[in-house]
Amino acid sequence: LHKERKMKMICLLLAAICSPVFTEDWKANVVKELDALVTSCVAIPCSFTYPKDNLPSSKLRGIWHLSDPPTSLVYHEDQTRVLDNFKGRTHLLGTLGQNNCTLEMAKVKDHDSGPFCFQIELAKTNEPTRDKFSFVEDCVTLKMLHEPPTPTLTKPDTATVGRSYTVTCSVKHTCSSHQPTLTWSRSTDVDVKSYREIHSGNWEVQSILTFTPEEKDDHEDITCTATFNGMKTSTAKFTLYVKREIFTLLLNFEGALYFEVYILDIVYFGPVQHIGRMILISILCVYRYTKLQPHHYSHCSRDWHHCYLWSRLHFHVEKIQVSKAKHQNQWISRAHQIITSQPKSCNYKADPDDGDDYVNTADLNIYGNL
Repeated sequence: LHKERKMKMICLLLAAICSPVFTEDWKANVVKELDALVTSCVAIPCSFTYPKDNLPSSKLRGIWHLSDPPTSLVYHEDQTRVLDNFKGRTHLLGTLGQNNCTLEMAKVKDHDSGPFCFQIELAKTNEPTRDKFSFVEDCVTLKMLHEPPTPTLTKPDTATVGRSYTVTCSVKHTCSSHQPTLTWSRSTDVDVKSYREIHSGNWEVQSILTFTPEEKDDHEDITCTATFNGMKTSTAKFTLYVKREIFTLLLNFEGALYFEVYILDIVYFGPVQHIGRMILISILCVYRYTKLQPHHYSHCSRDWHHCYLWSRLHFHVEKIQVSKAKHQNQWISRAHQIITSQPKSCNYKADPDDGDDYVNTADLNIYGNL
């Protein structure tokens, strides 16, 4: 009896050694759960290994089946063996000879939840083979989505007239073979698209829109539309707020005359930059406050053309930051005055301090005393 046991153990050991199939070497890497958009498609990533030397695809047979019952085939190269519900809707995206068993399922239906399992057969002929393995421990379950994912918009809060503005629209999906299409309501601007895999089976398509806003674009609704395989769509939109470029110009006439000039919505174009600037300054300037008493005008009345600002000044505007008494810091523009000839002085005396707040133009390094 003892000898018989020994013989049985030896036979089992030899059978295990000589067996063409080593179960511990049959491995599959299949995502456990994946979203699937109804009416669209889904690509189930899958890879596998087997205990034989690498065989060509012609010697391998890949099968997908339901976990229960395992005889219900979802994919087979012989379509007559596939369940009617899945016929013509499934095919392998991967190449079996490269150990890729990725499955695509098209026209997803709301009952295509699975679980689905992969089976590999080492098929040297068309006849059934015993060299096969079904990865029933590595099955995938599909989570049905009846509505498509909504795109995500990434953008600055505000745009500025004449300055480049960039918006990014991205949306996630699970069908790598048929990427969603992203379109913008602004079709004439620069649009750059990219695709990337976030993690196994989950992908993201991204569109980057770049344009230069104009004043007329203020409060415009910009929409990004994602169109999925199966023609389902989803949208995301935002209202564009365009900030007007504001320049503040401070001028000083011998400490007595102060101007704070606001120039709104100025956009310069090509060779008319200088002329347009001077014309717009002349037309659009608003004198915010003036520290000049009536008798000060009398000093200039006899020779007012020398005090005439626009005939003597050429402006170059650059942004500087100043601190204004009893006010928060604000961005202003400093005016550099280039005087073609020295005008006569408009002699006058500054009034005593009357309690009003003045901008200390000396701190601003603004020069222009006439």
